[in-house]
Amino acid sequence: MKSSIFKSIRRCEMKVVRKEESRVYMDGPEVCREYVVTPKITFGSSTLHPGQTGGIDPGHPEGHEVFYVSRGDVLMHNTATDEYYELHEGDIILVYEGEPHELTNIGTDMAVITWSCAPKTD
Repeated sequence: MKSSIFKSIRRCEMKVVRKEESRVYMDGPEVCREYVVTPKITFGSSTLHPGQTGGIDPGHPEGHEVFYVSRGDVLMHNTATDEYYELHEGDIILVYEGEPHELTNIGTDMAVITWSCAPKTD
């Protein structure tokens, strides 16, 4: 018998987005894929070849952005404060609202970074 807590949960829909359905665009040499954009969240990924630096993201005035290093080694540069953060596979960094930033692949292999911004602000 199911607990009464499950009776109050409404059925939600889910959506699968395949890689080939994502919106692909370039940010400098950085290949970006935008998988999900809703009024509440954005989710995507970026790839950089060794030595490449992506474009400067001016930051999001009302949203936080999280980066997860899926593969490789990268350097996150806060271009406003000139601070650098070295990140390795499995690391995350939280970028607060309005902080401009750029990523550089400091490794010897392709870097893959996933990112998400909430709430979706621009």
